[in-house]
Amino acid sequence: MNPELDRKLRYLRLSGMANALEARNQEAIHHHLAYPEFLELLVEDELATRRDRLFARRLKQAGISEVKTLDTYDWSFNPQVPKSLIIDLATARFVREHGGVLLIGPPGTGKSHIATALTVAAIQAGYTALLRSVFDLAEDMAEAEATGTRKDLVDNLCKVDLLVLEDLGMKRLPPTAAEDLLEIVVRRYEKGSIIMTTNRPLEDWGQVLGDTAAAGAILDRFLHHAEIIRLQGRSYRMHNRRELRSKQAEEALTGETK
Repeated sequence: MNPELDRKLRYLRLSGMANALEARNQEAIHHHLAYPEFLELLVEDELATRRDRLFARRLKQAGISEVKTLDTYDWSFNPQVPKSLIIDLATARFVREHGGVLLIGPPGTGKSHIATALTVAAIQAGYTALLRSVFDLAEDMAEAEATGTRKDLVDNLCKVDLLVLEDLGMKRLPPTAAEDLLEIVVRRYEKGSIIMTTNRPLEDWGQVLGDTAAAGAILDRFLHHAEIIRLQGRSYRMHNRRELRSKQAEEALTGETK
């Protein structure tokens, strides 16, 4: 292809067009495409490239290092999981309506997978997101308080369309965690969506947060527009661990018999 044309396209930041130009040119020749059809295909290539870049950038901004989707979720492992409700949530309608999702269940039942999958779906739908564990968020708030950047941090936490807070109850939280979490929930109430995951029942939140009054205020606002999904059943992690050990034992036995 024409190196000068490639240079000009990249100068105009049309790398999607530049990368697809040779293949699209051959396609146009082979199928006798009219000029507008050829141009439309190139424009679609450029738009696809920009969508992919935006998606990758927002995944990074959200703190998602491993993409998980509902396509890879094993619905048959714990059949009582409300599949239809979760699939509906993956349309990101709850984000548009500033709703919330609370995933409750013991470790290993798929809370994190579902939360990440819903976050990925929201990003694909064009929304911004941020995923943090409740413990890491508490540390962020303490550091921001010490450095005088608390207001900026809270503003950023309230700016994203979807805030995902994982693992409430997994670690002991600092004394200020309840007030910090309450401030975020109040600021985002009916203005932004929240997903939370926890292994503790609602009646334990006062003990987990160390402040019964703050826990009640958090639940009052958060649950007003939230779907509660209770996950029960076997642990995926323990199941995968047993399968791995079984496979290793089988391979070892096979090796010994050779």
